[in-house]
Amino acid sequence: MIAKKTAAEKAVEYIREGMVVGLGSGTTAFYAIQKIGEKVKAGLKIRAVATSLQSESIAKELKIPLIPLNETEGVDSIDVAFDGADEVDTKGNLIKGGGGSLLREKIIAYASKRFHVMVDDSKLVERLGRVSLPVEIIPFGATLTLKHLKSLGCEPVLRKSNGKYFITDNGNLIADCKFADIGDPAQLDVKIKMIPGVIETGLFSNKIITSLFIGSQTGEVREIFINP
Repeated sequence: MIAKKTAAEKAVEYIREGMVVGLGSGTTAFYAIQKIGEKVKAGLKIRAVATSLQSESIAKELKIPLIPLNETEGVDSIDVAFDGADEVDTKGNLIKGGGGSLLREKIIAYASKRFHVMVDDSKLVERLGRVSLPVEIIPFGATLTLKHLKSLGCEPVLRKSNGKYFITDNGNLIADCKFADIGDPAQLDVKIKMIPGVIETGLFSNKIITSLFIGSQTGEVREIFINP
């Protein structure tokens, strides 16, 4: 856990007074939110938007001022957002959505002036596809949507939790799609989103990422700039 924690704590050093901050989801983002909470307690004045109900709950406990996810008035953009990833390729493309919050995470990432991704070095791969690609789909016609996903060369499986189908914060299902590898993430993203019933994919383009913070078990953190 030290790799994730140090990467997260290094990334949030970019936060400045008065910013609107995007709070990611998952274990690495948890460490970032904890550190932001410490900064707020010490007097830092910011507002934040959370990408999941879980992150929102943690932020409330830490008394981080939140802008509700469904409130848009007065928020033109997000200054900086922080999130983790399930996999990162050599070009900086990501697979996200292991926690099921990929839709809200992508909305916040695309709305942010700067998007910093925090990972431990075990998440680095040559090509995406070592982990399954999460795809958020609507419940209606789910079996038909899965059939179309399979035609793209993957093995899609509806995610379950505690013996029941996993339901996202948006009331949808997650299809975990296992591809042999993903050579062209941008092209695959377009193909998947052309399928009726698909809401969003867990493929995040390197074009929206400012930098990667990569932590190691020794406590060292490297920052790699993708779009400075």
